[in-house]
Amino acid sequence: MKAEPVDILLIEDNQDDIELTREALSAGKVANRLTVVRDGEEALRHLLGMKQAPSARLPGLILLDLRLPLIDGTQVLKRIKQEPVLRRVPVVVLTTSTRDEDIVRSYDLGVNSYIQKPVLFEKFIETIKTLELYWVLTNTPPVFDGSTTG
Repeated sequence: MKAEPVDILLIEDNQDDIELTREALSAGKVANRLTVVRDGEEALRHLLGMKQAPSARLPGLILLDLRLPLIDGTQVLKRIKQEPVLRRVPVVVLTTSTRDEDIVRSYDLGVNSYIQKPVLFEKFIETIKTLELYWVLTNTPPVFDGSTTG
């Protein structure tokens, strides 16, 4: 069992999807802190700022929408995976896109998982609970020791 709850960063501009994600995580009864940023520019500012702050705790999981204002999710993913301190943070693309080129590009850029957002409320909740079960409770994350090798 993990000593501390995993912090989750949700990069999402759709208010309905934000609320559904909060509801699903709450229903899972796991004490995760959810931080929400609403566009790609804010996401990079947030993550790069954390990297600069020695006391900041990096998220244990990033849920990333591809269709974001200002800077799209693909560019955010690319930047995350270029940063030695951030590249180990698991990133799950959670998007409406089923385009093959989006899927291939995301994996080429180092995404850990690509999931299409379900349209139905119940399926969306189920998907978030499954994500939480795996990435928060089952997966063994890397240790963030400040090492930038790799």
